[in-house]
Amino acid sequence: MPPRETRPRPPRQARPDLPPRLAVGTALGRRSDVSQTRIEGLAGDVDAAHARLVECVLAASAVDRLDLTGATLIDVAIEELRATTVAAVSGRWRSVAITGGRIGTLDLSRAQMDAVELRGARIDYLALGQAVVADLLIADCVIGSLDMPAASLERVRFEDSRADDVDTREMRAADLDLRGLQALAYTEPAALRGATMAPHQAIALAESFAAALGVQVRD
Repeated sequence: MPPRETRPRPPRQARPDLPPRLAVGTALGRRSDVSQTRIEGLAGDVDAAHARLVECVLAASAVDRLDLTGATLIDVAIEELRATTVAAVSGRWRSVAITGGRIGTLDLSRAQMDAVELRGARIDYLALGQAVVADLLIADCVIGSLDMPAASLERVRFEDSRADDVDTREMRAADLDLRGLQALAYTEPAALRGATMAPHQAIALAESFAAALGVQVRD
């Protein structure tokens, strides 16, 4: 008899597949099509809505707003980005890694994400509302508010990360591993059905879980 599959299943490797040599660029434009390029020194407001980036590195940039609305990113590494806002609503991301940096708002609402990694980043507000996410790893990150209402999550893992509050309203998840997420509160505990937590996390949230079930907890 084959061994039983261990649950929750981990996300697939998300590191971008990059060529050994990259051209150097210093600009991104709306609907631009960029491949095999290291893009450096972006500043101010950058409008790259509906752009297509393939096998690229976005490095060492400090921007007010980076607009990636509807953009497609495939095999892209984003390194040490400092941004007030990254707007990536309805984007399509595959094999994308964000490493380090400080982002005020990272808006991935309604995005399609496949094999994405966030590592070592500070994000004040991470929005994944209505996103369709498969194979996401969030590691060593500090997040203020994590919003995931009506998101569809599959094979998502947190490691050594924390968030002040997590909005899980109408969220649907399979193989969601929360053992590495220190969260102060979940908006809708019932939406965590099927997720995996450590015992100490479940104990800390016991009263909110009871309230979600209509159970009164009294001395």
